Amino acid sequence: MPRTLLVLAGLAAVVVALAGITEFRGIAGPAFLAAVLVLTLYPIAGALRRRGAPEWLSVAVLLAAAYAVLVALVAGLAFSALQLGLLLPQYSAQFRDLVARALSLLEPMGVTRDDISAAIAGLDLPSLLSGLRPILGGAASAASALLLVAVLVLFLGIDAPGFARSLASTPARPGIVPALETFVERTRRYIVVSTVFGLVVALVDVVVLFALGVPLPVVWGVLSFVTNYVPNVGFVLGVAPPALIALLHGGVGPMVAVVIAYSVVNFVIQSLIQPKVVGDAVGLSATVTFLSLVFWAVVLGPLGGLLAIPLTLFVRAVLVDADPRARWIDELLGGTSRGPAAR
Repeated sequence: MPRTLLVLAGLAAVVVALAGITEFRGIAGPAFLAAVLVLTLYPIAGALRRRGAPEWLSVAVLLAAAYAVLVALVAGLAFSALQLGLLLPQYSAQFRDLVARALSLLEPMGVTRDDISAAIAGLDLPSLLSGLRPILGGAASAASALLLVAVLVLFLGIDAPGFARSLASTPARPGIVPALETFVERTRRYIVVSTVFGLVVALVDVVVLFALGVPLPVVWGVLSFVTNYVPNVGFVLGVAPPALIALLHGGVGPMVAVVIAYSVVNFVIQSLIQPKVVGDAVGLSATVTFLSLVFWAVVLGPLGGLLAIPLTLFVRAVLVDADPRARWIDELLGGTSRGPAAR
């Protein structure tokens, strides 16, 4: 078959595979997230086994660690939301003052208080519920995905020791084993680097909020760290509560200062520095790292943005590192961090 037809057939197969993954993104994304979580924490079980612990104990500790991570992330979001709900009623007088100022600004434009009262009176319960429907639908989808991740973590944690033994003893395609080992090593490295950068961003945010006099800066720092793992909307979720509190506590100036500070920190650390460091840690260039975020976000949605680097590393391990004839692609991807498969 001519080489051109082979290339076209390969591209067509890729398009079909991506279309299938996109169609089942509700399963594919949580499944890969659960796998990444188990792979990242599996050295805990391996260390216990090397110290003579029985397999059931190592699996139990692995599952406990995985669920602790999930609970910590959810608890961080819930705690921040609870603190925001407890703090807002204390600023009811400031809120009324802001509304009065807004009305005074609208009056020169021809908008009277009667017009605003009529607009508010025209809002009925069905219209409000229709506006909340997308938010409620997103929350329900996130809850179902989290439940699926929790169930998959259980089964993957139980099967992990047996899968590791089977993979180590497989005689077929010997290149795939070191390639997958490299994928696991680089994925763990990526999680560690991302966590460190999340802590750095959270600490900088806490210092900025403390300097601006925003109440509960540590709470908003915890929220910033947790939302660092949430793609696309994570920045908005992290900046909205402290910006709102800054508005009620000090006015428009502090709110603008919070938004600008968060934006600068996010751009410099997470958009300029972090992609370069992550790329060097996992053997991907900054360009490939950025394109991975865009590509997998399109294929799998927001969860694809979160798992973009591990997904790219997995595809690389299966299609590039496992095939000696495709090693030349490794240089195009920016492979400077070589694992077992590359040696």
